[in-house]
Amino acid sequence: MSEIDLRYCDNLELMAEMQDNTVDLIYCDILYGTGRKFADYQDLKPKREIIEEHYIPRIKEMHRILKDTGSIYLQMDTRINHWLRCIMDDIFGYNNFRNEIIWGYKTGGASKKEFSKKHDVILFYTKSKKYHFENPRENKVYIDKSKGYDNNLEYKLDNIGEYTNGYFTDCFVLDNFSTRYGRVAYQTNKPMKLIERLIKASSNEGDLVADFYAGSFTTAEVCQDLKRNFIGCDISEKALEIGISRIKHIDKTNNETT
Repeated sequence: MSEIDLRYCDNLELMAEMQDNTVDLIYCDILYGTGRKFADYQDLKPKREIIEEHYIPRIKEMHRILKDTGSIYLQMDTRINHWLRCIMDDIFGYNNFRNEIIWGYKTGGASKKEFSKKHDVILFYTKSKKYHFENPRENKVYIDKSKGYDNNLEYKLDNIGEYTNGYFTDCFVLDNFSTRYGRVAYQTNKPMKLIERLIKASSNEGDLVADFYAGSFTTAEVCQDLKRNFIGCDISEKALEIGISRIKHIDKTNNETT
């Protein structure tokens, strides 16, 4: 059974307790620097000095606790990704940059003054050249016109296992009706399919995955489903309550699995 450790604390406090080179994979849907007060948290202001003051000590700690064979994914949008890329290059090393993954999504609304902003950026780095990565093959449906029509006068379809590229368009934004995909009562939580893809690619069963901006603890639920161990935290009591409710067989007294 997976070991799931959920915490209500500042992430610097949690990381200070952790030993060097102990985590296999870090995934964080970080603060985006919008300056907004969301229903569940206050975001950082989009100022470089504020962003650097917040992230540099935290990313240094992430580098310290990550195994030499480990990987890290940080999700954000275009307000701060250029600053975070510089911080990650300085701490993890330019040559350990692996991918800039794009999560493209469709939501309501469009701008008449610019192209609509409908994507997040996920920076993928490793700690060294020796790391685990297995690009998952996923079934895609294609129309094969060479096979002609079927009896319903529709072209026949092929299911082809295809490697995933760095542009994700099939992990849909969660709405109020998306509970089967990981929607909970927490603003800005991300789809389980998105996190599942990253965890499958960069970890094995029994590995330790960490999320230090856990929000509704979607990463914890995915880890339990995929038989990974998990440690993570958030500074919101509501977030912890949601996380505990999502995890099966959890002791609500000490926040450890039973």
